[in-house]
Amino acid sequence: MREDYFDEIDEIEDDEPNGTEEGRKLFEHFRFVVDKGQAITRVDKYLVNCMSNTSRNRIQEAADSGNILVNGKPVKSNYRAKPLDVITIVLDYPPNEFQIIPQDIPIEIVYEDDDIILVNKQPGLVVHPGFGNFDGTLLNAIAWHMKDHPEFDPNDSRIGLVHRIDKDTSGLILVAKTEFAKAHLGKQFFDKTTHRRYQALVWGNMKEDEGTIIGALARDPRDRLQFTVFPEGENPFAKHAVTHYKVLERLAYVTLVECRLETGRTHQIRVHMKHIGHTLFNDERYGGHLILKGTNTAMYKAFIKNCFFVCPRQALHAKTLGFVHPRTGEYMHFDSELPTDMRELIEKWRNYVKNME
Repeated sequence: MREDYFDEIDEIEDDEPNGTEEGRKLFEHFRFVVDKGQAITRVDKYLVNCMSNTSRNRIQEAADSGNILVNGKPVKSNYRAKPLDVITIVLDYPPNEFQIIPQDIPIEIVYEDDDIILVNKQPGLVVHPGFGNFDGTLLNAIAWHMKDHPEFDPNDSRIGLVHRIDKDTSGLILVAKTEFAKAHLGKQFFDKTTHRRYQALVWGNMKEDEGTIIGALARDPRDRLQFTVFPEGENPFAKHAVTHYKVLERLAYVTLVECRLETGRTHQIRVHMKHIGHTLFNDERYGGHLILKGTNTAMYKAFIKNCFFVCPRQALHAKTLGFVHPRTGEYMHFDSELPTDMRELIEKWRNYVKNME
């Protein structure tokens, strides 16, 4: 089962080659830009690392068919990919496998105009159809919301999601309604000129009031569903990542922090926080669903169990988002409240601290 969602991706799905309905139904189209710090490596090896659910044989077949282009020219699977190479790949797949159909799914729209939709996503909502999640996603909800606008095609990769957040992360996410808006906004995310702040509850009492975590991220070779930090230069696929954090509130055995992304890699906050010994509270994938700090008393264990019940997911919320509007050029900044589950979780910890005094 695939569960592979992103805070931000440098890999943006490319335009359909002919813009035809047939093309959209029969092929997947991907575009990758090799990082500046990427070591020179075979293009098939590079792509299989980027596309975790695609076999190397499938990628090599695409190369043999002339469907892998580097800087606009077809290459064989043994081509050595270099930093800043622009790689596009076309893969065939069964028709309608990932067709986005309108579904009446409640979503909170924070802002909307002719170019963009800003959604405050609830936890538990997948953003995009994929293996194991063919429908019931944010994009299915957007398709329903736009169903009376015939010019809006939810299956056109030239519009839609500009960035992504994990299924169980709540918060602000931006959707482009036009090709122009997606291209403009996509460049802002790629150039890292957007402003995003998250709030997270993490295990442990952080020593410093603020700090910066720098650590290259790549898939964990022992568990492909996880990412981990690698020393600089050790893993040719590891991507440079920077997270700035600031303590907002200390609550005995947990800390409420604000995280500002300088880069946006898959699971970046979750992995960086674990790397410095402060795994996100109830982050099951990275071990935060275990009692990592505190006492061994039955009362404390019952308290934590109740906390997990109140917030049954990683305690992470994409709270703010700032960007330049693609058409007006106006800087726009949005802030969202913490969702109910995180507010109740934090309040439980505040009460716990009061009872300790």
